[in-house]
Order: sequence, then C-alpha cells, then structure tokens
Amino acid sequence: MKKIAFLFTSVLFIFASCNKDNDENTETDPPSPTKIMVYMHDQPNDYQQVNVDIQEIKIKGNGSNDEYDLEENAGVYNLLDYQNGLDTLIGEITVNYDTISQIRLVLGPENSVMVDSVLYPMETPSSQQSGLKINVQGELTYVDTFIVVLDFDANESVHQLGNGTYQLHPVIHLDE
Repeated sequence: MKKIAFLFTSVLFIFASCNKDNDENTETDPPSPTKIMVYMHDQPNDYQQVNVDIQEIKIKGNGSNDEYDLEENAGVYNLLDYQNGLDTLIGEITVNYDTISQIRLVLGPENSVMVDSVLYPMETPSSQQSGLKINVQGELTYVDTFIVVLDFDANESVHQLGNGTYQLHPVIHLDE
C-alpha cells in the first residue's frame, strides 16, 4: 500500500511540475519595457574646447534592422565640460527589447576645437551622413533602466592635418 501511495504522489508531483501555468516567465511573454539612458563624458586633455554637434541618436535592438530615435538633447556639447566625474544625459527612450545591439550618433556640421584661444572648425568625414556607430551588447531582460555611458576620448578623436585644419574621427569607449 505504501508503494502505491508513493507512486501516486510521485505521478501527481510530476504532472504539477510540468504545468506551464506555474511558470511566471515563459518564452512567449513579451519583454517588459526598459528605459535606456545614454550619457556622455570625456577624459582630460590639452584642448581649450572640443565641441561636438549631436543632431540625432538612434538605437537598434533584438537583432532587428529597425532603428528608433531617442528623445535626444540635440545641440553642440563642449566635451571638456564633462570631465572629472561629470557627465550629461544626451538621450533616452523606453523600448520593449530583450537586447540592445547598437547606438548611432548622427553629428551635425558645427564641430570645432579651440587651440591657443583660436576656434577651428572640424570636419567629420562620415559621421554626418551615416552616423557614428557604437556596438553595444546589452541584455535588457528584467532590467528597468539600462544606462550607457559614452566616454568620448577627445585626445584620440581630434586630428590636426598638415594644412593646419582639424578633423574629428570620434573615438568612444563604453563605460559599464
């Protein structure tokens, strides 16, 4: 009789554990909304100003080719204002992604650098058309807020050409 009771209890336990209604999070559940916040800061350097004209910020996720525009704070940012622990929020969006794969910064024409109290314009060869692509591998499942901090390295990004003009080839590191 004990064997029959044990067998009956075991069968009930197996059926109960196989019931999908007991799973709180199944693979078919849609991802919960996650707020993505993008901040920017810079490492110390020798320039008096390094101004970057951010026009748009776009984001890709879930392996999709679809891009979504962040609610960005478009404008010209002097990177030197965001050194030594200071940063600034440049965009945010709430998405229903499981992952984030890429952030794209589209720069405008008002980029400049100040050297010896003279402000020089900086060309950005490709960042104005296609944007500066930053690959991000972020898992957003069960995350309420995902913060991305872009460390814009002005020393590595600003290049003086032989003719005395300057170009901006952005070098950005992700701080996690």
